[in-house]
Amino acid sequence: MPQKDPCQKQACAIQTCLQANKYVESKCEDVIREMQRCCAAQTGNSVCCSGFKDSKLTNFKPSKNS
Repeated sequence: MPQKDPCQKQACAIQTCLQANKYVESKCEDVIREMQRCCAAQTGNSVCCSGFKDSKLTNFKPSKNS
């Protein structure tokens, strides 16, 4: 049985957030940051992270709540 992608939960959370917020990325910074953390921890182990690591999303600054 194939192993579940370690960052799939975060990838799904991003999609859910974007859909709920009419695809306004700035409203989903927290879940995007969680995906970045997962991808950093799972380098080479997550198909969900392919293309994400080098995307413009890595330039998000931490929010005041972080």
